[in-house]
Amino acid sequence: MNEQSSRRVLMIEPVAFRFNPETAANNYFQKETAQEDSQTLALSEFRNMVEIFRSKKIEVEVIQDTLEPHTPDSIFPNNWISFHEDGTVVTYPMFAVNRRAERREEIIQCLQERGLLVKRRIDYSEAEVVQIFLEGTGSMVLDRKHRRAYACLSARTNKELFLRFCNDLGYKPICFDAVHPVGEGMLPIYHTNVMMAIGTTYAVICLESITNLEQRARVVQELEVTGHEIVEISFEQMNQFAGNMLEVKAKDGRLYLCMSQSAYDALSVEYRIRLAKHATLLSVPIPTIETLGGGSVRCMMAELFAF
Repeated sequence: MNEQSSRRVLMIEPVAFRFNPETAANNYFQKETAQEDSQTLALSEFRNMVEIFRSKKIEVEVIQDTLEPHTPDSIFPNNWISFHEDGTVVTYPMFAVNRRAERREEIIQCLQERGLLVKRRIDYSEAEVVQIFLEGTGSMVLDRKHRRAYACLSARTNKELFLRFCNDLGYKPICFDAVHPVGEGMLPIYHTNVMMAIGTTYAVICLESITNLEQRARVVQELEVTGHEIVEISFEQMNQFAGNMLEVKAKDGRLYLCMSQSAYDALSVEYRIRLAKHATLLSVPIPTIETLGGGSVRCMMAELFAF
């Protein structure tokens, strides 16, 4: 039986974190500020997050980024790589040119030296040549236990490549369109993992972002048939990164639902109680990373299976 949650995660320590204008083209969660010490603040937030996780017996593999090549978003490794229980490692095509250099072979080699089992490599990155993208577990939210893959389509999530992934790794594809308010209009949500998260027995999701009612009904049906309690969040909560959560398992077997402090603060007391029935809520403050990077706690972790 496949487990939903990994017992170990990969995190990349930043060395030159900053606002990335290349990703801001369609990531409307990013906000440029006059912050001059963004790297110092992001590094402090990162190290505090690692310390908190380790204090809860969550195993974190930290690998430091390099100054060259310059990769301002390296703190979000889940977009370029994913790891799977059968020893498969998948690397992905990235929308932003300056994010493609994040795919460093030495990171995989370092993890292998620490005990990662690699039995198969799949590399989709050649799709960048024809402007086709699929950004890992940012583009896809995986129900690993029930072999379902959910994806909202966008400039960064190509339907054909998503279907190819599902065929290669044995997932049932559930794709849909999801939008959110930007200015006066509605624009596609750039990554699925900002509008939904799946735990072992629950799912956090912004259903109002799926405006096609047939698509929404199918997503709900798939979640219900696989036994997930649906916790529905609003646009406002999603904008505070309440959809960008990840369930992980500590060494003592306890399940934690990891999120940012802003995500936790956006949840009502009722929602916190409902989620706490499934996993222990664990929040960390990462305001600099969220504001300038447009990503949150889930984006900062790549689950490590086959370790």
